[in-house]
Parts: sequence; structure tokens; C-alpha cells
Amino acid sequence: MIEAAEGTAAARPGRGGLRSALGRRAGTRAGLALALLAGALAAFALPPFHIVPLLLLSIPVLLALVAGAAGPVRAGLIGFAFGLGHHMVGLYWIAHSLLIDPWRHGWLIPLFVGGLAAILAVFIGLAATAARLLAGRSPVSLLLAFSAFWVFGEWLRGWVFSGFPWNLLGSVWLFSLPMVQAAALAGTWGLSLLTLLAAGSPMLALDPGLRRPLRLWAVPAAALLLGGMFLYGAERLSGAGPGEVEGVRLRLIQPNIPQTLKWDQSLAEAHLLKQMRMSVAGDAGARKAAVIWPETAVPFALERNPGLAQALASAVPPGGLLITGVPRVSEGAGGTAWHNGMVALDGSGAVRATFDKFHLVPFGEYVPIRWIPGVDRIAPGESDFTPGPGPVTVELPGLPPVSPLICYEVIFPGEVTQPGTRPQWLLNLTNDAWFGLSTGPHQHFAAARLRAVEEGLPLVRVANTGISGVVDAYGRVLAKLDLGVEGVIDAALPNALPKTPFARFGEAIAGALLLLVLVLALAARRV
Repeated sequence: MIEAAEGTAAARPGRGGLRSALGRRAGTRAGLALALLAGALAAFALPPFHIVPLLLLSIPVLLALVAGAAGPVRAGLIGFAFGLGHHMVGLYWIAHSLLIDPWRHGWLIPLFVGGLAAILAVFIGLAATAARLLAGRSPVSLLLAFSAFWVFGEWLRGWVFSGFPWNLLGSVWLFSLPMVQAAALAGTWGLSLLTLLAAGSPMLALDPGLRRPLRLWAVPAAALLLGGMFLYGAERLSGAGPGEVEGVRLRLIQPNIPQTLKWDQSLAEAHLLKQMRMSVAGDAGARKAAVIWPETAVPFALERNPGLAQALASAVPPGGLLITGVPRVSEGAGGTAWHNGMVALDGSGAVRATFDKFHLVPFGEYVPIRWIPGVDRIAPGESDFTPGPGPVTVELPGLPPVSPLICYEVIFPGEVTQPGTRPQWLLNLTNDAWFGLSTGPHQHFAAARLRAVEEGLPLVRVANTGISGVVDAYGRVLAKLDLGVEGVIDAALPNALPKTPFARFGEAIAGALLLLVLVLALAARRV
């Protein structure tokens, strides 16, 4: 029946416009090159550029090429080409981490950047194949099906091969606070779905084979959809007061230590002293609940360095805590285990709480294919890190309960809080010095802001070289230190909101939306 529907659609007279013009090229090398270029252009809609109108060009071009392809397999190749261009431009910054030690890792740039882009492109290729199988060449059905399958692919890549949900399409709206408030309802996946449906509407408007009312209403309907998002967000923000937790002041330390120097053992003591001086400099009379340092700000395991915790206590504010990233060592039945961890120290140097990163970076913190000769970690260290037990809510004296997240743990929608034990804020410690002054840290900060909106929780982010900041539960940036800047933020902790629908139901709302759109796509196959 699907093939019959496709044949019927193809046989209709009067087909033309964008689909006809590009459809003739869909099966050629020029068509694949055009899809690659369209994907690259679409990457400039992502943070930090936010040139969202480019999606009104790139997504219709992709859909027109998919519609004109000879069959589902060719449609999948076109989707793959689009995804390859999209992710290579969006993730080029990974190359910077491999140039920290170019003699050891420079040769891996094509494998890591190109290989990761190719893996992620598969999800868009599969979305194009599935959409073509379901919709044939029906433009309305194709837009609906492709949008749903793309977003399903975004969800899949949150856990396949350990997960990498970077640059979800919904992040393009972070330049507009009202537009991103919909993430509190259906998460960033819901934002991605609405974005694709709206961005693909020009293809329908330019298709003379569609009935005139559909052509005339395609773009206005998309505008109404986006307008509804904006109005919902504006209404949600209209009652948003600044609100802060009484008596809780934080000091965030951004030391701006270049990655080329960070693990230099001859400079390790100087780096610690620098952060200690920044912790106590100025504003000495103001009470602070905590001073917070970034990921691995302390390069030595406290368990292996007696007296270090007591030395660090000089950076603890009176009656408060020092929260810092640090490698941790634990002993168990399986022997010694190393963790990328966090500790909270009080004024005596006593450890009041610990946390271990649970979502490790492949090849950065562990090697999934260590059995291949010559393959090793990019980050310093010979042994793999051991993951912690998962997101946990940590109780700290003088502070509301917190969910710590180290580095890219913050990019996973719906996986940043402990089920059943809701924290009152999110704390993201990271070291984006690996990626220099590239777009990578901007994209990382954007993902962190989306988690705040989704969960209705304020987020405090402390980065070695930036971007550090305080974000409230609506995603508003209340304080910020830009990339490549040394500095200190003294700020209050914003209040948490009641549970958002997304925090309450997780992926269920987005899943229901996808099913609804797929049902509509099935119904529209002959349109």
C-alpha cells in the first residue's frame, strides 16, 4: 500500500516547484553534495550563531531531495549526507582537543570529527528512510513523518553507544527566552519537533501540486505554531520574579588555566595557590555558603596526599564549604578504582560529601576498545575512570539539596536528577579548556541552560576557562563569565520552581507528541 500511495502521488499532474526542481538531482552526486551543503548551513542555526532563518532554506531543500529520491535507500543516503555536513560543522571543535598534544593525537582528527559526525548522521539518514517508507512522496506526510523520526533519532542518540545528545535542534531558540519555555512542557525534544514542522513549511508553500488552501496556509500555520510557543513562553515569564534562596551566597572561581598547562606537574602547586587566592580575594566580610571550583581544579587525589585537604581549607569561607572537582580513589573488592569526582570540604578540611561522575566520556575518561593496540585515552592518565552510581541528590550543610553534574553529564535531557529525590539546584563542574575559544563551550552552556528550563531548577556552572554562570529556573542568565576570562562570580542562588510537566513525566509528553504526528502522517499519505 505504501508503494501504491507513492506511485499515486508521483503520477499527479502539475507537480513542480522546489520538489520538482531538486527531485531531478536527488539521485545524483550533485544531490548528495547539495544535501551536504544544506546540512552545513543548518549548523549555523545552532548556538552560538542562532541564524534560525537558515533552517527555512536547509530543511525544505532536504525534504525536497528526500521526496525526489528514487526510493527509501536513496532517501537515506541524502539524509546521511545532510547529517554529515550538519554535524561536521557543528562538532569541528573536537579537533581542538586532539591538538593539545598534536604529536600523539593529531592523526585522530579525521577519525574523531569525521567518524563521530558520520555516526550521528546515520540517525538523520534513518529518519529520511523511515519517513520515505511511511509517506512516499506525499509532501505533507513526508514533513510530518520526517520531523517525528528526526526527533526520535535525537532521543536514540541520547543512549546508543553510551549516548551523545549534543546540539539537539531545539537549542536553536536559546536566543529567545520566551521560545525555550516550551521545554518545560515537552523537553528539548518537543522544541526540536516544533522547529522541524515550522522549518519545513516552505516546501509545502512552494509545491504547486498541493491543493491551494494547503499551499496558502502552510507558512501561516507554521507562524501560528511558533507564535503560540512565544505567547506561552511570554506568559510563563511574566510572573517570573528573580527570587533567591535566603542567606545563600556562592563564589564561583574561573581560573582560566589553558589545557596545555593544566596537567603540568611543575605548575600544579601554582594553579592551586591561584585558585585559593581567588577564593579569598576581596569582599572578605560577606558571608558565603560555598566557594566552588571547576572540574579537576585539584589535580591530586586527596586519598593519596595526606594534609592536602587541610591545606585547601584555607580557601573555605567562614562557616561554609569548598566544593571542587578532584580525582578520587576508592578501594573495593575489584581493587583500586579512580573516579572523576567532586568533594565538599569544610573549614577543618573534613570531607562533608563526595560525588563521582557517572556518565564518562569515551576515549577521554575510558577506552571502549582498549583491546586494539595503540588506542589510549586522550586525557592524562593510564587507567580508565570508574563511573559513579548515577545522578544523586547530595545534602550539604548550609545549602539546599543539589544534583552535581560533571562536564557533559548536563547535556542529557531527563537524566540530571535522582528519581524520587528532587534537588533544589543543579551544579555543573566542567573543564572546557579542551576546546579552546571555539563554539563547543557555547554549545555546552546552551545545553546546560535547557536542563534548567526542563527541570524548573536553577543551575550553577563553574568552568575552568568558561563559560561559568548562574542560570535561574527559567533559563535566564543572571551572572556570567565569558570564555577565556579569568574571574570570580559572587551571586545568590536562585529559587527552584515547582516540578515542571517535563520533570514530572519525563519523555512521555514528547513521546505522545511524536505518536500523534506519526498518526497524522499516516492519515496524510494521499494529500
